[in-house]
Amino acid sequence: MSTRIAFLKGHGTENDFVIVPDPENVIDLPPAAVAALCDRRAGIGGDGLLHVVRSAEHPEARDMAGDAEWFMDYRNGDGSIAEMCGNGVRVFARYLQHAGYVTEGDLAVATRGGVKTVHIAKDGDVTVGMGKARLPEGDVTVSVGERSWPARNVNMGNPHAVAFVDDLAHAGDLYSPPPFSPASAYPDGVNVEFVVDRGPRHVALRVHERGAGETRSCGTGACAVAVAAARRDGADPAATGAPATYTVDVPGGTLVITERPDGEIEMTGPAVIVAEGEIDAQWLETLAL
Repeated sequence: MSTRIAFLKGHGTENDFVIVPDPENVIDLPPAAVAALCDRRAGIGGDGLLHVVRSAEHPEARDMAGDAEWFMDYRNGDGSIAEMCGNGVRVFARYLQHAGYVTEGDLAVATRGGVKTVHIAKDGDVTVGMGKARLPEGDVTVSVGERSWPARNVNMGNPHAVAFVDDLAHAGDLYSPPPFSPASAYPDGVNVEFVVDRGPRHVALRVHERGAGETRSCGTGACAVAVAAARRDGADPAATGAPATYTVDVPGGTLVITERPDGEIEMTGPAVIVAEGEIDAQWLETLAL
């Protein structure tokens, strides 16, 4: 292994990521190394890590290589593996453009949540086809301190519990995962969104992301919130034939979410590369021991 490993830092609505380009999938990134890289004091710092690999070179993505050249091997900030990250896909696409692998227009990105369609616009915004939401049946409750709320169970390739509250401060500090019940609803943990209304088809959220704590933004969470808000408001594009678009304010900016009549959900927002550098390979290797 070389003594230096390239990395970049990027964010989408302030959901920030360490980016490790590794087209041939030769860099070992065990959970401890990922967690150290994402550490904001002893590492580079990020809500998660985007491991950039050609789909044909990764055992989890080879069957998608015919549809998408690149695989987003996404890791949470604690080193755990996640199915998908909506803001991460936008930043992943921006990296591919930055590196000269793609240009403006359409591309496909393989993820553990399936192949995602992406459009890089001339104005800089990136739109991601996030797939269809699943709405598992069953009542769910989330709690913070003495308060509890009913939550909508929405799956965007990863699990979400969406609770509508009167004040975002009611979410507390969100350092630790908000308790939920029943436990069987989310056997592998859950992302929890607390939501308030800002106006017609305009909401704001705070989120605890599984494996990362409170983050400045969550793309799949914004999609889950838009779907939950639409159903709460009596809007179902599959039934009406009309798309439903919601503006979703996150602490780090604004995302626009559209659910189409065919059920497909599109998320549009910014994606920025802010820095490039090198990781000391010897330091990284010590973390893998």
